[in-house]
This record gives sequence, structure tokens and C-alpha cells, in this order.
Amino acid sequence: MIQTPYYLIDKAKLARNMEIIERVRRDSGAKALLALKCFATWSVFDFMRQYMDGTTSSSLYEVRLGREKFGGETHAYSVAYGDNEIDEVVSHADKIIFNSISQLERFDAQSAGITRGLRLNPQVSSSSFDLADPARPFSRLGEWDAAKVEPVMDRISGFMIHNNCENADFDLFDRMLGDIEDKFAPLMARAEWVSLGGGIHFTGEGYPVEAFCDRLKAFADRHGVQVYLEPGEAAITNSTTLEVTVLDLLDNGKDLAIVDSSIEAHMLDLLIYRESAKVTPNEGAHSYVVCGKSCLAGDIFGEFRFPETLKVGDRISIQDAAGYTMVKKNWFNGVRMPSIAIRELDGKVRLVRQFDYKDYAESLS
Repeated sequence: MIQTPYYLIDKAKLARNMEIIERVRRDSGAKALLALKCFATWSVFDFMRQYMDGTTSSSLYEVRLGREKFGGETHAYSVAYGDNEIDEVVSHADKIIFNSISQLERFDAQSAGITRGLRLNPQVSSSSFDLADPARPFSRLGEWDAAKVEPVMDRISGFMIHNNCENADFDLFDRMLGDIEDKFAPLMARAEWVSLGGGIHFTGEGYPVEAFCDRLKAFADRHGVQVYLEPGEAAITNSTTLEVTVLDLLDNGKDLAIVDSSIEAHMLDLLIYRESAKVTPNEGAHSYVVCGKSCLAGDIFGEFRFPETLKVGDRISIQDAAGYTMVKKNWFNGVRMPSIAIRELDGKVRLVRQFDYKDYAESLS
């Protein structure tokens, strides 16, 4: 039995998302790139690359990982590149997307040998979190004035427009895409490709995939462009659990279960957005607040119901633990970093990586 805590990637559940992505690629003509900022566990890239066209990145290290571990098309994007990294970024990418006209002009010579694009900001988004809203007031993410972009169209061939955030509402996606078409129509007429970014929850239960494909195809046909999607969460949603063990039980007016993991160290996004983790089926007569073992007072996974009373040594599976979790795990409090395991399609579980004190010590100096 694998020592907890560990992330468990279930390939059968991952395959469900991959099959929907493959359907969208087939029926809409769009290409799909894995967003490494959300998920970069390369031990399953050999499986995912059968269904996807490549990767998109947010930094030098991500674009290098995409090129070396995934292959296919390798798109490079960053909010800002430095003089010390631009040459290496270009060496790993086949397409580079600049966040601003000034960056495009600054690195014109270095990037002239590969396909180039520019990020556009339509100033509308689906995000309910100001922290994650790319179209928030005074956003630094992309150019919004079409008139300023017109003069540099001879240097670029396409655009990236990322303004969706966990958007499961197709009608909202449709309306926002219409806004984009209206706002940037003259630019679209001169583009060869357009990436619509990530944040579109088209692999979620009940999402109208057929209508989504039709809308993407209509957009591509109308503007004569190759459409790209950059699924992150959509690629790996509900595929992975964080397996933990109960270490202690307390009663402070509510029943508490302390586990051998930490929300701050192992599922940081939940802390940042003040959301609860997911435990299924989350039903039964016994309610417990599941707490992490770090010294942070708010290190709490959430309150859940169980069919039986919990005991020290019991295992709990925290659901949906892949996106923006494994890429953000850290060594806060020196808490043991979760191992990584994969459940293969035949049901066998394979341990692919463990972390130990040496990893902790070498992350510091």
C-alpha cells in the first residue's frame, strides 16, 4: 500500500475528458493544447498526446517542458519575457504569443524565425473572482485597442484571447465570443489563427458539446482562421484524487479529523479562493471537519458527512485534485509532499514519484 499523502491520477477518468476533447477537435476543426499552468504532470503526457495537439505555456520552464515531454505544437506565452530568457524560449517554441505590442517590438529580431501572435483583451469575462479575472479593470493581460494593433499586423499572424474562467455556461461563452467578433472584426479578417484560451468547462456534465462544436466551426469559417483551445481544468477535471490518512480526532464543539496533508501545501487554490474541497459521496450520519496538519489555523479542507464514525488510520479521498494543485504544491511547514501515482486502464496502481527530505532540503539553500 502506498504511503499517504499521494495524488492518484485515474487514467480511465482522464480518458473520459480526452475523448470529449477528441470529439471537439473532430467536429469543430479546433486544435487543443494542454495548458501547463494548470496541469504539468508529465507522467501521463504519453497518454494525453494521443488526444491533443500540443501544449501552451506561461513561462520558459513550461515551454521547455512542453517541448521535451509532450511534443506536438508548442506555444509560448508569458506576461513578460526577459532579455535573459527570450532566446531559449524561442528555441523551444514553434509559436510565440506576446502579451503586449512593446514586447513584440522589443523582441522582434529574436522571434522573427517562428510564428508570432499577440494577446488581445476583449474587456469582458466570465470570472466571478476578481483575482482571476483577466478582463478586470486596468488588466495587464493583453492589448485591448484594435487601432493600436493594426500597425503591427505585418509582424503577427494570429491572436490569443483568454477571457473565460471556469465557464460552464455555453450561452455566456456564445455571447462573449460574439462580443469578441464585433470588437476585433478588422483584426480577425487579417488573422490566420485564433486561440480562445482555456477556462471553458466543455467536459463538464451536461455541457452542450454539439452546440459548442458548431459555434467554434462557425467562428472559424466566418473569419477563415484555425481555432485553438487551451484546456487546463477541462482536460483533467475529476480525474485525480488526493489520498490522505486520518492522524487524530478532536472535538472542539464539532468533530475534527486531522489528516496527513495540508490545504496550503497540497491544494493551495482552495485556500486562495476560500473554497471547500470535495469528498464523495459526502453523506451519512457523521459530520467531520477535515483539517490539515500544518500550523496554519485555516488549514481546513471542509466539513463533510460520512456513513460511519472516523477512526485514526482511516483513508479519505479528496476529489478533483489535479488542476492548479499539483503545479502549486509546496513545502510549507516541511509537510511531506504527496507522492504521485497512476491507476492504469487495467486498474493497477503504479507509483511514479516520491518526495523525501532531500527534495525538501534541496529546494532551499
